[in-house]
Amino acid sequence: MERMDIGKLQPEMYKAMLVLDKHVGQHELPKPLIELVKLRASQINGCVYCVDMHATDAKAAGETDVRLHGVSVWQDAPYFSEAERAALTLTESMTQLGDRVPDSVWQLAQKHYGEADLAALVMVITVINAWNRICVTTRMTPANA
Repeated sequence: MERMDIGKLQPEMYKAMLVLDKHVGQHELPKPLIELVKLRASQINGCVYCVDMHATDAKAAGETDVRLHGVSVWQDAPYFSEAERAALTLTESMTQLGDRVPDSVWQLAQKHYGEADLAALVMVITVINAWNRICVTTRMTPANA
């Protein structure tokens, strides 16, 4: 059960998050990649609302069931390209922040993404982590529940 409706209680703050999310969505990175990144961060953070949303959005963007099921074990799954693996590595590092973001993770991401795309990827990961924290804290219910 949801604890509160932040959009109703703090509409201006919530609208600001929606505007940020919209602007972060304006980049050249492939939609399926972005949805995989959002899905993985949401899995790590235990955000049922965002896992549901981004699995659905990834499917709509053309992702296969096999790849969607493999995101939680992407390190061992053979379905992901080197560039996708670099993005997922950065996602995990930025989401967990246990060891900060090691130079090796950053350099791997730089190998596969130019500066503008890497900046967009950093912002996408940052915003999904913020959404995860809002949704987990307020116990937002998935639309498909």
